[in-house]
Amino acid sequence: MYSENNTEDIIKQRMIGNIPSDIDSSEGSFIYDAIAPVGTEMAQAYISLDEVLNMVFAINAAENGYSSYLDLKCSEFGMTRKSGVNATGQVTFSGAETTPIPSGSLIQTAGGLQYVTTAGAVITGGVATVNVQASDIGSDYNIPAGIITQIPVSIPGITAVNNINPITGGAEVESDDALLQRLLLQVQNPATSGNSAHYIQWALSVAGIGAATVFPTWSGAGTVKICAVDSNMQPLSSALLTALSNYIESQRPIGATVSYESATALPINVVANVTRNTAYSQAQIVTAFTNAFVNYLKGIALKQNYVSYAIIGSLLLATPGVTDYSGLTINGGSVNITIGTEQVATLGTVTVNAP
Repeated sequence: MYSENNTEDIIKQRMIGNIPSDIDSSEGSFIYDAIAPVGTEMAQAYISLDEVLNMVFAINAAENGYSSYLDLKCSEFGMTRKSGVNATGQVTFSGAETTPIPSGSLIQTAGGLQYVTTAGAVITGGVATVNVQASDIGSDYNIPAGIITQIPVSIPGITAVNNINPITGGAEVESDDALLQRLLLQVQNPATSGNSAHYIQWALSVAGIGAATVFPTWSGAGTVKICAVDSNMQPLSSALLTALSNYIESQRPIGATVSYESATALPINVVANVTRNTAYSQAQIVTAFTNAFVNYLKGIALKQNYVSYAIIGSLLLATPGVTDYSGLTINGGSVNITIGTEQVATLGTVTVNAP
C-alpha cells in the first residue's frame, strides 16, 4: 500500500536523481519547483491505482464498501443482488356489520410501522380478516402478534384492528457480505445438471431466502427435498415457501420429484444468574446478551447440528456489565441442545437475573 507523503518523496528523489549534477536541483531551485507538482500528481496517481485493487476483486470490494463494484463483479457470473422483501401477514378488523374495508387501507403499530391491506373485505359477524403488506421493505416490519393496533386514517364503522398472528417475511436488501458469500459459493462449488450445489444456488437466488439444505434421494431414487429459512434465519412464511418452490421449479431439470419445506423452529430458552457491574442496568445486560445470542443462532442456522452450552456461557461472560455468572441453563439443562436436520434454533425466552 502506498502512502501519499512517502510516495511523493520517492518520486521526487527519482526525478531529481536523473538531473545532471552540474544543474542546481536543491529545494527552491527552478528545476525543483518544476518537478514538485509533477511528483505530487504522480504520487496521487499511484495511490489511486493501489485503490483499484480494492474495487476489482470481489472480496476486497466487499470489505471496503465498494458495493457497486461488487455488483459489477457478480454480474460477470450472472448474479444480481437480491432486493428487499415486504413483510406480510393478516390483521383482523372489528366494527359495525357490513362495513366495507377498502383495499389499500393504512394501519400501523404504536411505534409507527405502517402496513396496507392488499384486498378489500366486509365486516361479517363483527369482524373481517384481511391480508396486509408492510409499506416498506425490511426485517423491522417482522413483528409479533398483537402489535398492529392503530388506524391512522380512520375507516367509518371500524372500531379496532389487531394482528392475531405475527407478521413475517420482511427482509433487507442483500448485504455486501451475503452477496459475496453467494458469489464464492457459486464459484467454489460448481453447479451442474441439478446437483446439490445447483439446488442451493437456486434457493439462495430467491429474495428473502437466507440459507438452505438439500437432501438428495431423501425418499428414494429421483427425489430431492429442500429445507430453507428466511434471511433472518427464521422459518419461512407460506408466501416465501411458494416463491422458493416456483423459482426452483422454473430452473431445475426435469426428472426429479422435489419437495419444499420450511425449517421448523426450535426455541432456545436461556436462564442464568449474573454478577452485575453496577454501572450497567439489568435491562442493558439483557438487551446486549440477547443481541449476541440471536447473532450466534443466526450464524449456525442450517450449518451446525447443536447449540453450544459453552458458547452461550462465553457470550454471557462477554456481555458488558457481566463480571460472572452461575446457574446457566438452556432449555432447562446444562448440555448442548441438538438441532434436527430440518430445524432452526430460534430465540425463545431469555431470563437473566442480575440483582
